[in-house]
Amino acid sequence: MPLETKVVVAANSMWNITNFRAGLIKGLADAGYRATVAAPGAGRGADAVDIAIDRSGLNPLRDAALVLAYRRLLGRVRPAAYLSFTIKPNIYGAIAARMVGVPSIPNVSGLGTAFLRGGGFARFIGALYRLAFRHCPVVFFQNPDDRDLFVSRRIVRPEQARVLPGSGIDLDRFAPGADRADGPPTFLMIARLLGDKGVREYVAAARLLRDRVPQARCHLLGPLDEANRSAISRAELDAWVADGAIDYLGETDDVRPMIAQATAVVLPSYREGLPRTLLEAAAMAKPLVATDVPGCREIVTEGVNGTLCAPRDAQSLAQAMMRIAACDPAQRNEMGRQSRQIVQERYSETLVIAAYLDVLSALPPRKPG
Repeated sequence: MPLETKVVVAANSMWNITNFRAGLIKGLADAGYRATVAAPGAGRGADAVDIAIDRSGLNPLRDAALVLAYRRLLGRVRPAAYLSFTIKPNIYGAIAARMVGVPSIPNVSGLGTAFLRGGGFARFIGALYRLAFRHCPVVFFQNPDDRDLFVSRRIVRPEQARVLPGSGIDLDRFAPGADRADGPPTFLMIARLLGDKGVREYVAAARLLRDRVPQARCHLLGPLDEANRSAISRAELDAWVADGAIDYLGETDDVRPMIAQATAVVLPSYREGLPRTLLEAAAMAKPLVATDVPGCREIVTEGVNGTLCAPRDAQSLAQAMMRIAACDPAQRNEMGRQSRQIVQERYSETLVIAAYLDVLSALPPRKPG
């Protein structure tokens, strides 16, 4: 196989690759590209390399070791391009790719807790992004607000920045079931259990909703991530479950059965790239409740396929959930149909694959050696 058909695909977990990038990798393979996956837990072989990443740590020695690991991998594989997702693979992988002359195409799928909170550390992260992305032919963003922020801060140049329709949704895999019959309103939030995802506001809103609509149920699905700076603790989660505020469903590799049983899917995040959970729920024809913030408001049109609320505001979230609870089944089913149509028109996986193939086809061929 010619060298120019190889690519490296990197993220901060194999779970991310398996759940969010498998369709892209298949699309690349169908177009003649052979992908080597680089992620923690990827294993070792011709098409997979286990790369150790301290996801939340700030140890400069470990991050320097990560740069060297990416440099060794890219120097050995000599791919046509390095495609990355999540913060550390984006930054440190792009730096390593520049060292060995490999074009880097990062995908900024979210800005992260440190960047959101501002201050000196956020400026430091911005400087790292600026260094890493300086020579990238294209930097993908998942919403126009993130793109405009990076351009305004001169982290990327306008001609580098392109907006993708998220990670792309497999419309056959995430397909609607039968219209949900009338019954108690059931809300579902799917997210890592982090403060920045709005988990605490969801729990507070669930209590307010229960006072007004006692039969309503509020489910929470997603993993604890206690190493993260905004993590929800196990003790806090256990207290919510004990007092009946929410039903915790744990975590799963297949969210479809839980989405299918929900009246609506909720995401009160403080900011997103383009949230996969909302796209998956929309593809399955569910009404959406989300905060009016970058990433979420691209997917939700007020009164059409769901409703928006103010960020960091449990009262506003509870009111939005009550608006959905007050709808009759026909109204909710119509919102769901609108959700599905929005994903079909704007967020299909085929659009994402086409965008990557367009960028790859414009790269100059690599020379052997």
